[in-house]
Amino acid sequence: MGLMKVFSGNEILAQALQAKLNEANVETVVKNNVQSGRLAGFGTADQAVEVFIQETDFAKANPVIEEFRLSI
Repeated sequence: MGLMKVFSGNEILAQALQAKLNEANVETVVKNNVQSGRLAGFGTADQAVEVFIQETDFAKANPVIEEFRLSI
């Protein structure tokens, strides 16, 4: 199985979701295009941080993701 994107947004919200998923024992991968762009010398859009999970963890992660989306 592969990775699936469950969030795309700003860095603060991505870190908050990552923390909630980690509390639920769901491993995450964060792709931070803001930092990559800054290091390369150009800017990026606000929706530049993405959170990924393993497809096999979706059933466990979905309630956490939905609760998070309703809270923002």
